[in-house]
Amino acid sequence: MTNTHAVRVRFAPSPTGYLHIGGARTVLFNWLVARKAGGTFVLRIEDTDRTRHVEDSVRKILDDLRWLGLTWDEGPEAGGEFGPYFQSKRLEIYNQHLRQLLESGDAYYALETPEELAALREKAKAEGRVFCYQRPDPIPTIAQGETARKEGKQVVVRFKMPGEEITVVDEILGEVTLAGDQLEDFVIQKGDGYPTYHFACVVDDALMKITHVLRGQEHLMNTPRHIALQRALGFDTPRYAHLPVIFNIDGSKMSKRDKERAIARGEKPPEIDVHDFRASGYLPEAVVNFIALLGWSPGDDRESFTIEELADAFDVKRIGKSNARFDREKLLSFNTDWAVRVTPQRLLEAFKDYLEVNESPMRQFEEAMLVHILECCKGFRTFSELINKTSFLYKADEEIECQPKAVKKVLVRKEGAGFAMLEYLLPKLQAQEDYSVEAMETFFGQACKEQDTKLGNVAQPVRVAITGTMISPPIFDSLAMLGKQRTVSRIKRCLNLREQ
Repeated sequence: MTNTHAVRVRFAPSPTGYLHIGGARTVLFNWLVARKAGGTFVLRIEDTDRTRHVEDSVRKILDDLRWLGLTWDEGPEAGGEFGPYFQSKRLEIYNQHLRQLLESGDAYYALETPEELAALREKAKAEGRVFCYQRPDPIPTIAQGETARKEGKQVVVRFKMPGEEITVVDEILGEVTLAGDQLEDFVIQKGDGYPTYHFACVVDDALMKITHVLRGQEHLMNTPRHIALQRALGFDTPRYAHLPVIFNIDGSKMSKRDKERAIARGEKPPEIDVHDFRASGYLPEAVVNFIALLGWSPGDDRESFTIEELADAFDVKRIGKSNARFDREKLLSFNTDWAVRVTPQRLLEAFKDYLEVNESPMRQFEEAMLVHILECCKGFRTFSELINKTSFLYKADEEIECQPKAVKKVLVRKEGAGFAMLEYLLPKLQAQEDYSVEAMETFFGQACKEQDTKLGNVAQPVRVAITGTMISPPIFDSLAMLGKQRTVSRIKRCLNLREQ
């Protein structure tokens, strides 16, 4: 695609929920094209399908885009000279162009009822053939269509396909031609008066001066219809690039239904939407870096990119034709690397966002505590691992329940050696005033020396007592963050288990 300041691209989501990760890849590629060319990235909300509209979805989509760092030049909240940027507010514009097509004879009112169409489909199915809409003969007049609407009938408007083959010139797939007999007349205005996706999309792309359209390959078969509409309306055809589909690692399509199926099986649902990855504790830098490589290659061995480096390196010619595979283990690896790569301040900012999204009790922690958690848990894969490791910090003492496996393996074995160690340590910890990391390191070093044993034999019983598990941040840090009072209280409660 030509690098020119005239480049205008768009992302046009439907407000049906959070942004799908495949949609995030689409918006990223559009954003990168605009940024590299010094062009304009437009955000448009396609909200004409009122049956699928989900309240609050627009806010969710905008939040997802902001989290990813993909800002828009024109669109909701940003404004622009080609608004409004909500299709539901552009009905008068669509109706003007609809009238143009009706009067030119390129579109017509179709008077069949939904029941009649359903019967025709059933007949075709019974006869073992694919249903294809047959243009009525004679075609209803405009007056007949308007009269039917006034009578309360759900009359639609169909576009009259020219009956000739149409070739899509695609920047990724090359030339794709569909024969005229494969392209039936299609609905451009529904019975409720709202335009269909096909019609509104074509009108808006033209009036918003969109020069390049990057979208998923699932839209490829729609593009000949859009080209026919553009020709009938006297619009220019933008340059198209249809992106490869994203599949799961097993080859199945990555769908929101994956979550529904997992929940039905009683399993943890996989991350599918952008918000899922945010709530699971991924860094947006890692997600953007990872999805950029789903179907695109820089042409060398590089895999690590900031968003600025992506904008500099991106080229549509490097997008492949083959479907992409979403490797979750690779994403985890990316996230682990990015958690080390970003600055401490940026990591803290991302951690705070994670805590807010999940409404975690850790939101009440002072910033110094959060910084300590991040510093002593380096090497984590996602923020959710930090929660699992440090939940003992916000739980009340009475909420700490020692896992039976941990009690048996650490406290009971070797004739209760773990309990004995806690009994030895308790008075010393009660007398200890300084619970800093350095003081705890000295304290445990002295205990090991006095007991002539390894650190694990001293630290593990304490870890089980204060966390209930055998996993936590380093024991010195754990005690420093927990403090004297809670440490002593939990050890006392743990020692009571000997009597059970």
